[in-house]
Amino acid sequence: MKAERLLKKGLRQLKLPFDENQINAFLVYLDELKRWRRAYNLTGLKTDEDIVIKHFLDSLLYLKVISKKMTVIADAGSGAGFPGIPLKIIRPDVSLTLIESTRKKASFLRHMVRVLELKNTTVYQNRIEELGDDELGRYDVIVTRATFKIEEFLEKACPYVRDGGFMVISKGQRFREELKDTPRLTPFIKNILRVQLPFIRATRNLVVLECKNFYKP
Repeated sequence: MKAERLLKKGLRQLKLPFDENQINAFLVYLDELKRWRRAYNLTGLKTDEDIVIKHFLDSLLYLKVISKKMTVIADAGSGAGFPGIPLKIIRPDVSLTLIESTRKKASFLRHMVRVLELKNTTVYQNRIEELGDDELGRYDVIVTRATFKIEEFLEKACPYVRDGGFMVISKGQRFREELKDTPRLTPFIKNILRVQLPFIRATRNLVVLECKNFYKP
């Protein structure tokens, strides 16, 4: 199935409205990702189908737990722009910050912001815990697909979430072992949503975290 058709079908399955400009943005993103991926070590996925499903649609699963009222979003450890850029394409109203410490990947992110003309989008070449005082308590939501442990994500990102905001991390099937090993994390879990990725037999666990009263041991 061609990338465009697959993308449209997947968006319909996720019940996400879209227009042709948004589809074109995803197709440009796909082309640029393939063009830059080897030199910049952006992704191990090689086929259009895998990139559409496992990067684009996977990123959009986060919208299952992000309401329309949440408009100031950061993507921690963004890599090649996931989940941040797909979220921005579908939700152009959001103010997006892409946080990526690797120079080459940050360069690619800046390139995509220019090419896709993404307004209100900033790239920080830094680690999230090093954002600085100006970013403290700024974000409605901080999302990540990076390989943080839940406790590590809380420790590093909580200072930048506003009161009433939250964080979302996507986890595989073994995340409950992580919670079992660290029971003190339980009070900070607002919700766990198990979602099905379109077209393939894969599920994701979106762990929604609250930062209220979180402290380091």
